[in-house]
Amino acid sequence: MEPSLAARALSAATEITTTALSGDDPGAVLGSVVRHAVELADADLGLIMVRADDGSVTIEAAHGSAAETDLLGLSLPAESAAGRVAGGGEPVVADDVTNDPRTSRFVPPELRSYGPFAAAPFGTGGRLLGVLTVYRARTREVFSESTVDVLTAFAGQAGVVLALADGANARHRITLYQERERIARELHDVIVQRLYAAGMQLDRVRRRMRKRFAGADGARLGEAIDQLDQTIEEIRGTVRALRSPDPQPHDVAPQAIDFAESARAEVRIAGELLGFPPTLELSGELADIPPESADHMRAALREALSNVVRHSGASETRVIVQRDAEGVRLRVRDNGCGVPQDVARRGLRHLAERAERAGGKFFVNSSPSMGTLVAFELPL
Repeated sequence: MEPSLAARALSAATEITTTALSGDDPGAVLGSVVRHAVELADADLGLIMVRADDGSVTIEAAHGSAAETDLLGLSLPAESAAGRVAGGGEPVVADDVTNDPRTSRFVPPELRSYGPFAAAPFGTGGRLLGVLTVYRARTREVFSESTVDVLTAFAGQAGVVLALADGANARHRITLYQERERIARELHDVIVQRLYAAGMQLDRVRRRMRKRFAGADGARLGEAIDQLDQTIEEIRGTVRALRSPDPQPHDVAPQAIDFAESARAEVRIAGELLGFPPTLELSGELADIPPESADHMRAALREALSNVVRHSGASETRVIVQRDAEGVRLRVRDNGCGVPQDVARRGLRHLAERAERAGGKFFVNSSPSMGTLVAFELPL
């Protein structure tokens, strides 16, 4: 191997390692790899093909051809020379890619203007990602043995570096996702709960002291309550965004929610506002509810209890949460006057929409003589 060529290969590998580990876009790193390969092999075209589960290879990066953008996405079968090399075969060198029996059957029209050809595994052993191929124009000399040796060593090292960098980036994404989930939970379970309690307290004060308020003061208090409700909805939107990072790590499941604790907290707040503790009945395994389902259930419980506090005048309230093989069910029943016809039912409509999106069920039975029953069910 020529000392100068080996030194250039080492320098190129070092540059690629630095770029890959810096967290740059993998596509840009592939472009850098194939560009260095073309320079090291003194080739006219270089391609990186990534291996699929079925053994076929697809061109993910190209350098050196005026039509290189036309090559991206082009696939070759597993039995092609590139496919065999990507599957763990030995490097392949051909004097003419269109005439050699090992390669000629699988040369696409876009590559038929080339002659000398070499293919080396991209990565090594258990970290084999695909194949690195280089081409020269028909009029040029074939690739020498030393050039192929350098290309093979470079392709192996670059592939391993890219695989290791991808693993490091995945771990970073996992850590970031877990931190986003922690922030989302704190926002939802602490901040929203406090705002909700404050809004309910203000509404309670407004209803009890309505006659003593001047019209303007009562209106301002109503506006403050509406702003609190709007803030809660905005925080919920932020929570949903935090829990849906893009891209989301596919190898980390969102942490399950202990809905029993959430239910106890919501019932405790309602009890403080009602002046009596609602009855809470829990059954089934509630400690591993998926976060999205728990969010829907919590919204349903909160809206149902909010209606009890604001409108019912109830002396008894009963909350039932059940989990079984089919899903999780919520029932909130009170002995109050029902939901008045002139009261805005926006919150109840939102719960109906939630249930529909999640494939669940929602219904309300309300009358002045029988009180109100709110039911919310989700499949799990």
